[in-house]
Amino acid sequence: MFEQTFKNIDDIFHKDAGCSSELDYTEQSSWMLFLKYLDDLEREKSLEAELMGKSYDYIIDENHRWSEWAAPKDADGNFDHNNALTGDDLMDYVDGELFPYLKGFKQRAVGPNTIEYKIGEIFGEIKNKIQSGYSLRDALELVDQLRFRSQEEKHELSHLYETKIKNMGNAGRNGGEYYTPRPLIRAMIDVINPKIGETIYDGAAGSAGFLCEAFDYLRQGGASKQQLSTNDLNILQTKTFYAKEKKSLAYVIAIMNMILHGIEAPNVLHTNTLGENLQDIQPSNQHDIVLANPPFGGKERKEVQQNFPIKTGETAFLFLQHFIKTLKPGGRAAIVIKNTFLSNTDNAAIALRKELLENCNLHTVLDCPAKTFLGAGVKTVVLFFTKGEATQRTWFYQLDPGRSLGKTNPLNDNDLKEFVTLQQAAMSNTESGESEKSWTLSITDLDKTTWDLSVKNPNALEEAALREPQTIIEEIIALDKESEAILKSVQELL
Repeated sequence: MFEQTFKNIDDIFHKDAGCSSELDYTEQSSWMLFLKYLDDLEREKSLEAELMGKSYDYIIDENHRWSEWAAPKDADGNFDHNNALTGDDLMDYVDGELFPYLKGFKQRAVGPNTIEYKIGEIFGEIKNKIQSGYSLRDALELVDQLRFRSQEEKHELSHLYETKIKNMGNAGRNGGEYYTPRPLIRAMIDVINPKIGETIYDGAAGSAGFLCEAFDYLRQGGASKQQLSTNDLNILQTKTFYAKEKKSLAYVIAIMNMILHGIEAPNVLHTNTLGENLQDIQPSNQHDIVLANPPFGGKERKEVQQNFPIKTGETAFLFLQHFIKTLKPGGRAAIVIKNTFLSNTDNAAIALRKELLENCNLHTVLDCPAKTFLGAGVKTVVLFFTKGEATQRTWFYQLDPGRSLGKTNPLNDNDLKEFVTLQQAAMSNTESGESEKSWTLSITDLDKTTWDLSVKNPNALEEAALREPQTIIEEIIALDKESEAILKSVQELL
């Protein structure tokens, strides 16, 4: 329904001098989509209030509403080109009046969890990069064709937006930071099995893919596919999903992605998660579930490291400490991390593995193949653990889709079906989870000086030993002689 509209919008951005990549296309379409969504939402609430005989107080004042400046309509409901700003007039209004007005909501909001605050945050960070007022006019008219009314329309828009985020990862320039393969996320959620009433947290939200997929999972009734009550739906909207994101563009994308998936006022904070001292995290700040893919390979400053008991410059290691602390006792986590975490010999890595194994039950490790993450050269593992009990044994699964992964052959849901099935079996009966790709490690077998978890699969079929080149040559010569003899015998018969 809207796919061609999205393509046409990107084509406009491609031709404009202010936009140079998929990252810019997504950024610019995001602020337009947000304002269009907000206008549709406010009109819907106004009509609902009118039917109830009540009045509705608009968040956006009349002069700055989408329907006034972006897409004015005539008496017949058709686009009013005569009263629509364009060219330099449009650029002057957007840059000089609209964005400053929207930015001011942050100061006027009563708290950070309000939609007003989100508006102020978004437009305090994002900038209009389109240089031509005529290109901007064309883009606005196309965005106005998108509708957020029915569940079907929202579903298609969320799917198209996810595709844009995925394309950002393919475009480079750190775009991969924003996209974790959705089949992997869904498998992680299947293992964690969240339930209505539990809080779910991601302190390195990126595009909020984990929270969006978790919302879809719970909205469809979770593992039991149960019908949700009105109260359940309200809990999902307001008391379930929490996130933090440092980067401005990622913050905007996270907000927009959650909105398109059906979360009206996302609880996403624009902040540096690692700037919070671990000792300041109170039980009221803890969550039932953590789902996350923190950034790899960062080098954090010493003042940031001071917030953590295990000091290291490795960003992912600091995030892991944060996630353990953020979990409630008995809370569950699924965290993507570099596979070198299992074996690194530096003091921080050893101390962190010891902390994890002694204070959490690391019950499952999913070993992902190369190129699971497009554009990323590192191999990853997923750590599944429960806080509050020491690890006794860990079940490992070596994911092997049977093909080389890449842009044209990405990870899919079928690739992870066996993992989910065997994992569930292994948690109830260790032997049931054994296969050529999976095995169980007893913690008593670990070297307590290194806590090294990089264990080779003992169930893997041994590859046939490679023969020496000389042996192969001799065999070829022998076969040639045999063929020559056979041909000679055939000739004698003729």
